[in-house]
Amino acid sequence: MAQLNTSESSQNGKKIRSKKMIVGVDLTAMVDLAFLLITFFMLTTSLAKPKAMVVNMPVGEEIGTVADNRSLTICLGSNNQVIWYRGTLDAPFEKPTKTSYSKNGIRAILNSQSKKVVALTKKDLIILIKPSDKSNYKNLVDILDEMTISNYQQYSIADILPQEIDLLKTENLY
Repeated sequence: MAQLNTSESSQNGKKIRSKKMIVGVDLTAMVDLAFLLITFFMLTTSLAKPKAMVVNMPVGEEIGTVADNRSLTICLGSNNQVIWYRGTLDAPFEKPTKTSYSKNGIRAILNSQSKKVVALTKKDLIILIKPSDKSNYKNLVDILDEMTISNYQQYSIADILPQEIDLLKTENLY
């Protein structure tokens, strides 16, 4: 609060020339208000919202079979490269091919293969994603982003088979 301090001084009966006023402002209330506002805004604002990708996992532990003519397998290797094939590795409809994560790489392949499968079977493409030990987490996120961007609803993350690891080794991706 504001205070007005006056001091009278008499020096042994002499006249007082003028009164000097000392003005002091108490800033306690202003500081309290500032700290209350700072605390309020710190508690009510969110600095960064977490970003997460929704992955729906199956409830049971049953592994279903996938139609060979509708399935496309993507094996994630090292050096930001993938190997893909359609069908089974023993008798593929499309032979195993190495590509990258770019829009001209895996995205173009997914779109073209999806059109082929829909034309042949009148059903959607089923994509099996198989990360290897040599692929990193970013590669898995990138391929899941491609699934979201291309709006594929039927895809699965599966364990990689030893034959597929051998295929990655022949392409120097393992």
